[in-house]
Amino acid sequence: MRLFGVTGRSGSGKTTLLIRLLPWLRARGLTISTVKQAHEGFDVDKPGKDSYEHRQAGAREVMIASARRWALMHEYRDQPELTMDQLLARMTPVDLVLVEGFRRWDHPRIEVWRAQVAKPPCFPEDPLVTAVASDGAVPDCPLPVMALDDIAAIGRLIVERSGL
Repeated sequence: MRLFGVTGRSGSGKTTLLIRLLPWLRARGLTISTVKQAHEGFDVDKPGKDSYEHRQAGAREVMIASARRWALMHEYRDQPELTMDQLLARMTPVDLVLVEGFRRWDHPRIEVWRAQVAKPPCFPEDPLVTAVASDGAVPDCPLPVMALDDIAAIGRLIVERSGL
């Protein structure tokens, strides 16, 4: 599977860009999955639900399934965090996996940067950023800068740089 990332500081619009890119990429016949980095304490389950209680009681994995979807939750317990390759091996193969976050993973990425977020860009310290998507000028940027709302141009860049 090929990977391409969307990176940027909190509040920059990474998720908004991803959800706009997904239909554009799918319309070109590509199968797409996503991996989203979350904070350590995140939980997709809720206290009081049976599946939550199963995990709290010590289950290492809990699968929830219905006629429309399934989800597998895995508690690390005393295990180390999985590597990128280990996580991706648990996914069904697709043409492209879009990665939000995970700056320590080795994959090309586009940075979402907005001056109004008032945080420095990542590209000066991240050699894997190949372009920047912004809603304005990006000072001192040696990389291609694309309009954040130009989904077609960003999509073409991702397809090209992913070798699809």
